[in-house]
Amino acid sequence: MTDSQATLRTDAVLFDLDGTLVDTAPDMVAVLHELQMAYGGSPVDYATARSYVSNGALGLVGLAFPSAEPDFRDRLYHEYLDRYELTVCSKSEVFPGLLDILEELEKRGCPWGVVTNKPARMTNPLLEKLGLGNRVSCAISGDTLPQRKPDPTPLLHASTLLQVASANTVYVGDALRDIQAGRAAGMKTIAAAYGYIVSGDDPLSWNADFIVRSASELAQMLRTATQQES
Repeated sequence: MTDSQATLRTDAVLFDLDGTLVDTAPDMVAVLHELQMAYGGSPVDYATARSYVSNGALGLVGLAFPSAEPDFRDRLYHEYLDRYELTVCSKSEVFPGLLDILEELEKRGCPWGVVTNKPARMTNPLLEKLGLGNRVSCAISGDTLPQRKPDPTPLLHASTLLQVASANTVYVGDALRDIQAGRAAGMKTIAAAYGYIVSGDDPLSWNADFIVRSASELAQMLRTATQQES
């Protein structure tokens, strides 16, 4: 965290999905292991695969099938998505403490939303099954617009839907692309260092405004940032 934490104030909160708001690794890695076994491979180590989840299906397939030819890798990618769609929320859960802060945001009239590179056919069912589908103020997926993070356009679109200026919005994510998109959109950014961080990557190097090491720390920061002045 930076020394300016006490000055953080926000009127809206946007979250990345995988590794930031929701722990989707149990389901996404399980599908990857199924795919590897279907093609006679040995499952990649869970901890390693978990760290790649924020890179999406393409990143996971690339990790598990590093020598695959482009056409075959594309086929594996689409097969992965088809398999994952069937079990999109079998063991996935909102990170501990974040359900409480979402409820507090709603009670305070502070809108919150999701901006993810995950395809909508997975994003929307996941939010529904977690009981968040009717609560989220906006859900921007990787195929909602032609642009994807790190392009800031999805975040700016979310700000428009929330009717809150980007300068008065905070974006939370667990990947460099999240922080790049948030900064380019003129938002305050929070790096979720508890998320899916690949070996050798350092959230301190992302130039986020703030860094949190746990979901409970994030909840407390947002609680303070959205506290209404009396």
